[in-house]
Amino acid sequence: MFIFTLNDYCRKTYGEKLYKVSLDGGMTCPNRDGKLDTRGCIFCSRGGSGDFAVGRCESVCEQIERAKLRIADKCKGAGLIAYFQSYSGTYAPVGYLKELFYSAAQHPEVKVISIATRPDCLDHDVLQLLCELNIIKPVWIELGLQTSNENTAKYIRRGYENECYKQAVGRLRDIGIYVITHVILYLPGESVEDMENTLRFVTACGSDGIKLSLLHVLRDTDLEKEYEQGKVILPDMEEYLDTLTDLLELLPPDMAIHRMTGDGPKSILIAPLWTGDKKKVLNRLKRVMEEKDTTQGRRWKLEQN
Repeated sequence: MFIFTLNDYCRKTYGEKLYKVSLDGGMTCPNRDGKLDTRGCIFCSRGGSGDFAVGRCESVCEQIERAKLRIADKCKGAGLIAYFQSYSGTYAPVGYLKELFYSAAQHPEVKVISIATRPDCLDHDVLQLLCELNIIKPVWIELGLQTSNENTAKYIRRGYENECYKQAVGRLRDIGIYVITHVILYLPGESVEDMENTLRFVTACGSDGIKLSLLHVLRDTDLEKEYEQGKVILPDMEEYLDTLTDLLELLPPDMAIHRMTGDGPKSILIAPLWTGDKKKVLNRLKRVMEEKDTTQGRRWKLEQN
């Protein structure tokens, strides 16, 4: 089995490995400003899943320069992915978004604009802007589906139905936008079959790439309260990697896998603590793959941005 990683995709498409710099565009989320809810998704931190981004008080170019310093020891002149990670990256007036995204696109080292957002934050004007931006620099849109189980989606307060995601993927692909889907494994109450169904749904909808992450319990989230009450059971490393490697075989060979583990900020990570040692997790993942003999003699790479 050959795993088509993010780095494989970047080298094939852009001729080089690219490095992500996480940015904060100053947006909020309909799940936080009262349009849908004020509490956010049950697992979402105060930083809106953008805890690795630099401060929003700076301009986009200033954020990029500061973010480059964090990875200076490994990127050294390599191309960058400007990743608008915090909250819902298209949830703002189009004029504001245009200034924000065009600022990133004009940076000479930025090769790709990647925007994390929700399927219900992609109206006609936003799609038109993304289409125009995509002519200047390639645009990736990262959609937070998390699960295709509608009951679980209500529990985590996702705030939209599967059909909304399905339509968003179709509209984005119609205008030539590369789509990445976020999926969380081991959400409360979900079985392995539920996780399998989610991956099949993502594939059927036509997502180009996927991010797989184990559920993390972060400080000051509603999920933390559920965890303390014993309502959230998380797997140990061996169980997770065993499940993960089985799930990977369900994905089509041309779907780029942008993430396979995920790691929450150590300063607010409650559980599982073993995810904090990313190198150890990735080394063990490689061994599990080899033990299952799924590589079939093909090259296996675990580099991740």
